[in-house]
Amino acid sequence: MSTTRSDSQSPSNWQISDSLPSHPEPYKIKMIEPIHLPDRKTREAALQEAGFNIFNIPSDHVFIDLLTDSGTGAMSEHQWASLMEGDESYAGSSSFFRFKNAVQDVMGFEYVLPTHQGRAAENVLHSVLVHDGDIVPGNSHFDTTKAHIEFRHAHAIDCTIDACFVPENDEPFKGNVDLAKLAKVVDEHGVEKIPFVLITVTNNSGGGQPVSLTNVKEVAAFCHERNLKLIIDAARFAENAWFIQQREPGQRERSVREIAKEVFSYADAATMSAKKDAIVNMGGMLCMRDEELFDQCSSFNILFEGYITYGGLSGRDMEALATGLYEGTEDDYLSARIGQVRRFGDSLTEAGIPIVRPPGGHAIYVDAKKFLPHLDQEQFPAQALVCELYLEGGIRGVEIGTVLADRDPDTGKNRPPKLELMRMTIPRRVYTENHLQYVRDVLVKLWERRDSIRGLKFTYEPPILRHFRARFEWE
Repeated sequence: MSTTRSDSQSPSNWQISDSLPSHPEPYKIKMIEPIHLPDRKTREAALQEAGFNIFNIPSDHVFIDLLTDSGTGAMSEHQWASLMEGDESYAGSSSFFRFKNAVQDVMGFEYVLPTHQGRAAENVLHSVLVHDGDIVPGNSHFDTTKAHIEFRHAHAIDCTIDACFVPENDEPFKGNVDLAKLAKVVDEHGVEKIPFVLITVTNNSGGGQPVSLTNVKEVAAFCHERNLKLIIDAARFAENAWFIQQREPGQRERSVREIAKEVFSYADAATMSAKKDAIVNMGGMLCMRDEELFDQCSSFNILFEGYITYGGLSGRDMEALATGLYEGTEDDYLSARIGQVRRFGDSLTEAGIPIVRPPGGHAIYVDAKKFLPHLDQEQFPAQALVCELYLEGGIRGVEIGTVLADRDPDTGKNRPPKLELMRMTIPRRVYTENHLQYVRDVLVKLWERRDSIRGLKFTYEPPILRHFRARFEWE
C-alpha cells in the first residue's frame, strides 16, 4: 500500500501507524451487561422473520452488536451522577444552561437549540434553509442528511476527493472536500441555489475518514468569498480532531479541544448527534452564530421538538450530554478508543480481509465488492454480507451500500455508490479486545466460504430511507 500523496493537505511525514497508546484504556469496568450467543437455529429463524433486514432483529437475539455507535456507548459514573442533577423545568432549566455553557466552551457557538437527536437538528435547520430545487454540496452526505434534502425536492451532490473511493488508498484525510468539484457545482448551479455547503466530520459514508484542518479552512474561505454558509455535521467531531492532532503537521502539541474549537470557528452552524462523541444514549443539538438564523430555527424547534430550552430532551439528558462533551474530547480516551478500532482493522488486513484503509475512528468498513466479487451491486452484496455475519456468529453489522444509497428521486432507479461497504461500528467503552477477536474469527470463516454467499432481492421496499424497513429474500 502506497502512502504517496499529491495533495497539499496531506503531510509528507505521515505514516500508516498513528500515535496509539501502549497502555490500557483509561477506565475500569464497574458494571456489566450479560450477553449470550443464540444457537444457529435461532439465528436462522430470527433472520428469516426479520426479512433479512438486521434492523428487524430483536437485540436479545444478537451476540455482539456493531450496528451503530449512536447511543450505544457506555456512560461514565460522572454522567450517571449528572442525571441526578437534572432540572426538569419546562422553560429555562438550570440543566439547559449547563448544557449551553458546555457547548459554548467546547464548540464555541453562541446559540444552541437542543434536539432529541442529530436528524432532528437537520430537520429544523433544513426547514429554514433548504427549498425545492436547491443544491447542497458536501462530502458524502449520510442517509438521514440526504433524505432530509431530497424530501424537500432538493439535491445532495458529493464533492469528496477521489482518494475516498479507493479503499486500499492510505491517504490520511480521505474525507476531504475536493475544492475543484465544489467550485464546479457552484459555477453550474449558482450561489442562489445553494443554501449551504456541508462538511461531515468524520466522513461516515466514506469509511469514517477524517477531514483535515487545512481543508476546513480552505472550504470556509471558498464559502465566505461567495457568501455561502458552511455547515458542519459534527457527530464525530472529537474523533476528527484527534486525527488532525496525529496526522497534520504542526498540530501534535495541541489538545483535541483546541483543534475542535478551531474547526468550528470556520463554520456558520453545526448539527450534531450527541449520541456519538458526547457518549449519551439520546440527544442532539443545532448550533449557530447568527441570531437571525437562531430566531428562524427556534420556531421550527418549538414545532417539531419542544421549547427552545429542552427541545425533546429531559433535564437529565442535557446534564449527561454536557458531561459527555468534556469526556468525549479527552485526549487519552480518544487515543484508547481509536487505537482499539485501529488494531481491529489491522487484524482484518493481516487476515487478508479487504477493508477501507486506513481504519476510521468509529468503525471498520469491509469492502463488499472485493469480498463478494461474484455479486453485482444490484444483488446487494453488502447487505448479503451483513446477513451472513449474523448467521455465522450472531454479530450485527450494517450495510453502507446500494440499499442505503436509495433510488434516484428523478429516475426511480437504484444508484449504486462507488463504495459498497459493510460497516462494523464499535460502541464507545463497551466491547473488549476479546469481543473483536471473535468478530475477526467469524469474518475469516466467511472469507473462506465467500464464493458460496448469495445475493438478495427486495420483497418490500419503503419509499424513503428504505434500508431501515426493507425486506429481502435470497436470490
